Amino acid sequence: MTTFVLIHGAYQGGWIWKPTVEQLLAKGHRVFAPTLDGCAERKGQVRAGITTESHAEEVANFLFYEDLKDVVLAGTSTGGMVMARAAELARERVARVVFADALALMNGEALPDIVKRPTAVNTELTSGPSRQDFENRLFKDLDPALRAWAIERCTMHPIAAMTQPVKLERFWGQTWNASVIWCKQSTNPPVAHQRRCCETLKGRWHELDTGHYPMLSEPVALARLIAEG
Repeated sequence: MTTFVLIHGAYQGGWIWKPTVEQLLAKGHRVFAPTLDGCAERKGQVRAGITTESHAEEVANFLFYEDLKDVVLAGTSTGGMVMARAAELARERVARVVFADALALMNGEALPDIVKRPTAVNTELTSGPSRQDFENRLFKDLDPALRAWAIERCTMHPIAAMTQPVKLERFWGQTWNASVIWCKQSTNPPVAHQRRCCETLKGRWHELDTGHYPMLSEPVALARLIAEG
């Protein structure tokens, strides 16, 4: 049995991992998919000061208080940024990291350096796409029923996590058991960005012929890659 902690990306919550969680549980693994501060069912908590680093501290504290060890962390999209920082903070508890079509920023880089978001709808505290953008671009490759289910659950994301540079003083200088899963139909994060991550970490490279939300479109294949590394 392996312990997995799955970290969601922007506009999401732990809910997005549901089909993948079910696959991993069916194999006898222990799986957690927490919703980060200010997201999904915690959207009522959104406020100034929620950052990639505060999200990562949440995850690291979760590992500590649950006393989880030899954990496999898997992050998707902006969850890759959170995962890297959480792994840095809780190095002794992390056995492996999986970047699932995820952002892997270097220290001091910010999301706009890598990803352009021309349709972003910003408020003082949050950022996110329009519903039309979810339907016509982000979730366009999903089955219509699944697309509707997902859109109903999407929420705006704390804006500082989408705009501020990340702080990773140690992660990229440490040795990690790592893998990168590139989704071939996904535009962002760019394949060159994900290749850089894999090469820097000397990790294993995997490909899925699907879009940016493999936990919904290809949960069986994604669960297998996460489990096998």
